[in-house]
Amino acid sequence: MHISEGILPAQLCISGYGLTSLITWYSLRQINRLQNPQASIPKASLLTAAFFVASSIHIPIPPASVHLVLNGLLGTVLGYYAFPAILIGLFFQGIMFGHGGLTTLGINALIMGIPAILAYQIFQLRHILAKGIRENLSMRIFGFIAGATAIGVSSLIFFSLIITNLPSGFDNSLEQTAIYGLMIAHIPLMGIEGILTAMVISFLHRVMPELLPS
Repeated sequence: MHISEGILPAQLCISGYGLTSLITWYSLRQINRLQNPQASIPKASLLTAAFFVASSIHIPIPPASVHLVLNGLLGTVLGYYAFPAILIGLFFQGIMFGHGGLTTLGINALIMGIPAILAYQIFQLRHILAKGIRENLSMRIFGFIAGATAIGVSSLIFFSLIITNLPSGFDNSLEQTAIYGLMIAHIPLMGIEGILTAMVISFLHRVMPELLPS
């Protein structure tokens, strides 16, 4: 899910930094509107660490191996804190593990951060669409949808950028076949991340509901 350095053109990387700066500013603005913006910083720090570690947990799904992303989980639990949390996690992944890179940091933040905010919005729809349904059940349902949708949207953005910006020295037909195979491998990951998000949301609702966004 990380785009490495040297694949995308420079103008696209610069545009990625510009859009990431804008969304980070907007997210921080939304956070500052909260009654106590500092209250969720420990929770955001913990989930940033979980996001940082998740890329090292690989799941063999033929014909490839994929890793957890957890951007849907961050979105549902953190709300607008999710975007800066993902940006920080990606920065440390890039400099410590070599996942992605600094030139593609902005693009990678968009790939994973925008779906995280979308996951938060989907999770909040339960207040409108799940009236009359038992609260814990509605949280599990919308938690699953949010987690699965986040990884699905991230995958679509990632593969669209890769396919449309293959370097000229590559064998396009061979590379596209490999990319499509990798994309198919991410379909089961949507279910895995959806289930994981639903389980975490359900657990938090039972033991520490104050950790969930209101």
